[in-house]
Amino acid sequence: MLKNYFKIALRNLLKNKVFSLINIFGLSIGMACCMTILLWVKHELSYDRHHVDSENIFRVGTTFVSGGEEARTAGTPAPLGSNMLIEFPEVQAATRIFISFNEDKSIVQRLKEGVVSESFYETDGYAVDSTFFDIFHYDFLEGNPKTALTDPNMVVLTESIAKKIFPNQSAINQTIRISNTIGNLDYRVTGVVKNPKNPSHFNGHFFMSIYSGEIGAFIRDVTNMANNNFLYTYIRLKPGSDAAALESKFPAFVEKYAGKDLAGAGFQKKQFLQAVSDIHLHSDVGFEIGKQGDIKLVYILASIAILTLLIACINFMNLSTARSGTRANEVGIRKVMGAEKGNLICQFIGESMLISLLSLLIAIVLVEIMLPTFNRVTGKDLSLISQPLDLLWFVAIALITGLLAGSYPAFYLSSFNPVTVLKGKLANTLSALVLRRGLVVFQFIISICLITGSLFINKQMNFLQNEDLGFEKDRQIIIPLRTQTAKQISEAFKNELLRNSSIKNVTAVTSHPGQMVVNDRMLYKQGGSRDQAKRVVLNFVDHDYLQTLDIQVSTGRFFGKNFPADTLDRLVVNEATIRELGFKNAQEAIGQQVYTDFQGRTFPFEIIGVINDFHYESLHNAITPYGMMLLSSENVTPNYQIVRASTNEMQNLLGTIEKKLENAQSQ
Repeated sequence: MLKNYFKIALRNLLKNKVFSLINIFGLSIGMACCMTILLWVKHELSYDRHHVDSENIFRVGTTFVSGGEEARTAGTPAPLGSNMLIEFPEVQAATRIFISFNEDKSIVQRLKEGVVSESFYETDGYAVDSTFFDIFHYDFLEGNPKTALTDPNMVVLTESIAKKIFPNQSAINQTIRISNTIGNLDYRVTGVVKNPKNPSHFNGHFFMSIYSGEIGAFIRDVTNMANNNFLYTYIRLKPGSDAAALESKFPAFVEKYAGKDLAGAGFQKKQFLQAVSDIHLHSDVGFEIGKQGDIKLVYILASIAILTLLIACINFMNLSTARSGTRANEVGIRKVMGAEKGNLICQFIGESMLISLLSLLIAIVLVEIMLPTFNRVTGKDLSLISQPLDLLWFVAIALITGLLAGSYPAFYLSSFNPVTVLKGKLANTLSALVLRRGLVVFQFIISICLITGSLFINKQMNFLQNEDLGFEKDRQIIIPLRTQTAKQISEAFKNELLRNSSIKNVTAVTSHPGQMVVNDRMLYKQGGSRDQAKRVVLNFVDHDYLQTLDIQVSTGRFFGKNFPADTLDRLVVNEATIRELGFKNAQEAIGQQVYTDFQGRTFPFEIIGVINDFHYESLHNAITPYGMMLLSSENVTPNYQIVRASTNEMQNLLGTIEKKLENAQSQ
């Protein structure tokens, strides 16, 4: 019986080639779009679910309370995890992560007999506790996860970095030099892990012992739980523990370990838990460790995938019922010969499933063709062929699609009266016409919604690309300064660069636009109190910052070399700061003192200038209070230089700058 159905279905496909091609390619395109989007949705929903016992892993966050306002952040103080292990029996393990401030790259250098033999820029280097691999799952190729980071100056590399730095040899017990905020330190490689295949809200490429360098010594010795909330703390609860019940104990815990320090700091704080599997899509806190997703976008794209496939199914239904007259005689003869209605339904649904499976094969080819472009747009590394389980899911989707698309035509065709059909008096019923027209209307409604959504997305993309950010973003080159030598020679290197006629301006900064600014102060104006303080992020810049980025001064002045009194107690702020601090206008703020309290002392700052608001962070973020202090080599060293080019030959200029930097650092 099934063999006979298959033969008939195949004959019908070959007999009606144009109809078959329209149906197959219509379903193929719908399936391909749906499959591509679902691959992305599955990837977004899988973050941090691969860790062993992931349902019991949580990140501890902090809510700062000041002036009646609350600010949630992922940062926590150094002693938090160890104190939780002491205080709460539910906490089975704790670990911390430190990321280099204002740095997205580190210089990793291979050493040979104590001399640098080759250098690499690497991203996503984290300083972590020795317990890091107890909580987060990584497959070790070499080394022991229990002992890999027990001492300072130990490092674990991912397989790709290990092969890059030490090709054709083992990386274990080799020495590398890593230059970043932690310092220019030599590390012994004590482990190599497989490149992670599963996504995580942090994507570490190498992991250093958290107790390395001066920052490591500070982390080891600090006991204050009110300030220095610059670490990420993760805990694993014992199986069966209630996270909500644990959170209810946090107020007493904070009071016990930080109450006295908080009273002197002038603000309060609360701790909360975030399930590690929820961080990527559901986190709403500041100071995130990496780029976050958005659950709303997942819902939107999943809906688009379903609607796209539904359009293809409706198109299949309408085409099948529209040509019902060509199948009517077949149905009539089969019923006269004794065919049951159920047999006919199975036959027609079988035909639709065959078309659906053929469409799936074409859809797989289309997905493979589209994925490289889709990956470039989304920044992902999705693959279909490397995920056999995904293929099984897509086969299931194809069968369900065939069942859905073929169900109405099957019931409609099998319902024909054989006598009426054979007399040639077949006529469409009113209900059939109404349903078909309703499906067409529904199909057009979905199409219009999707087209409208596409137009909105296009406008949003144009907005992101063309919106005035408040500074000159074109022909700007960012030079990361990672080694102490690069930081020390930054001024001399700047003068060397300015001799090039293709370079218009150069400035040195601790943070460049687009980065999260981690330095901040809680400021209040004269006559106010610390309870009225507002958070102002602070960037350290040199005299040429505004000129390089073409940012306009609204009122007052910027730092100048002819003003030797411009020291670290003077501020240039944006207009948002003026509004938040309560000044009537920018002119009123010039020359005024603002204050911050820290560890029982009050520190004054004088506002000497106000600049126009500009987007110093992502366009996703509203412009918030932002200030600048003069970069002083005696106190703060730059992390970057920004070069404003006066030429469109950027590749040639980049090569010239790279050579100059190498020569300057080697002298």
